[in-house]
Amino acid sequence: MKRLHIHSATYTTFAASTLALIISSHAMAGTVTTDGPDITIKTKGGFEAAAVDQSFSFKLGGRIQADFDQFDGVYTKNGKSANEAYFRRAILELSGTAYHDWKYAFNLDFAEDGSSKWDEASITYTGFKPVKVKVGRFDPDFGLEKATSSKWISTIERSIIYDAGEWVNDKQDGMGVQVSGTSGMFYGSAGINRAKNNEDDNGSNNNTYNMRAVVAPMAEAGNVLHFGVNYAKRSTEDFDGRIRSRMGVRGTTEDSKNGNRPTFASSQAGQFDSDSAWGLEAAYALGPFSAQSEYLRRDISAKSGSALKDRQVDGYNLQLAYTLTGESRGYKLDGGKFDSIKPSNKQTGAWELVYRYDHLTVADADMDITGSFYDTKAKVHTMGVNWYANDAVKVSANYLKAKTDQVANAANDDSGDAISLRVQYAF
Repeated sequence: MKRLHIHSATYTTFAASTLALIISSHAMAGTVTTDGPDITIKTKGGFEAAAVDQSFSFKLGGRIQADFDQFDGVYTKNGKSANEAYFRRAILELSGTAYHDWKYAFNLDFAEDGSSKWDEASITYTGFKPVKVKVGRFDPDFGLEKATSSKWISTIERSIIYDAGEWVNDKQDGMGVQVSGTSGMFYGSAGINRAKNNEDDNGSNNNTYNMRAVVAPMAEAGNVLHFGVNYAKRSTEDFDGRIRSRMGVRGTTEDSKNGNRPTFASSQAGQFDSDSAWGLEAAYALGPFSAQSEYLRRDISAKSGSALKDRQVDGYNLQLAYTLTGESRGYKLDGGKFDSIKPSNKQTGAWELVYRYDHLTVADADMDITGSFYDTKAKVHTMGVNWYANDAVKVSANYLKAKTDQVANAANDDSGDAISLRVQYAF
């Protein structure tokens, strides 16, 4: 799909229209006449209108995430301190229901250069209860933290283990179909995605296949016991096998002048022809405390006759979080994911502390000058605090400390520190 280019005048007109619609919903009074069932209108958390029998609904929402990163050492090319301020996400979300059994989601992500792209554009049929069928553009289902919305993860950026194989849960601007369902304590999904510009020699698209299964004997806010397993495979004839990681700091790629995105396995054009990954996930929550961990392994097979070895990537993380003000993290079995923290006190909000440890290893990543293969590694400690000022505003601060092995920048730095800040408004 071609990227859309929207001028500032269009942004201004649309924003003004949306604001007027929301304000008018507060100001107007009287009788609303419809050609069907009565409707209800809600303006808390976006603008939502729905028929009382839930046959039709319409919701307009979105999120804005403004970030600032300060980083040094291996996070930069020359090892000196650098910083970057940017909009991480600016997404307008439109979703709803039609004729009871049809759901839609159209989310548009706006970039700072004035361009935009679809974050999601999907239609879901729910008439085969408890099974749902989704078609369109959406992220494949792989991993607990990736299933959780970026609005409600406890750290600013997701774990570095996802850098080990971005394709496992990246729509890559393609199209897909997914079947999912929830029954009792179980949730499962299976999908096929066709990435854009990934054709074989005959011009046919190569596919990515994903499966995820979750069992959650306890599945409510403040009372969670969650286990999951994931598998993904993509059909591809040849690829370069490169593996890079921002190591938890997005600003390293937003800063094109001095930001450094370390390479853990170099690009070797056309030397690999098989790619698969599987993962494990577990989570526990009791009241304001939550713990979660994930493991991801990716197997990259070298072509027959190649001088390179097969590459194996192993990554895992452990995260602990505690809400000082006593609130529990939300949880949804449908999707197997954590959800928002709702502050009990709207004046002081909710305060959450979080710590995460990430570890990534790439076996047989490259050869040295003697022709011997070696492994590369990364370790990242993330400590953070989140202030949920109210249901819409979240302010986050993270401190990250990274250490690499057999990976360094141009100044030969193999460690670095970073501070990340975010202000989020979600409506």
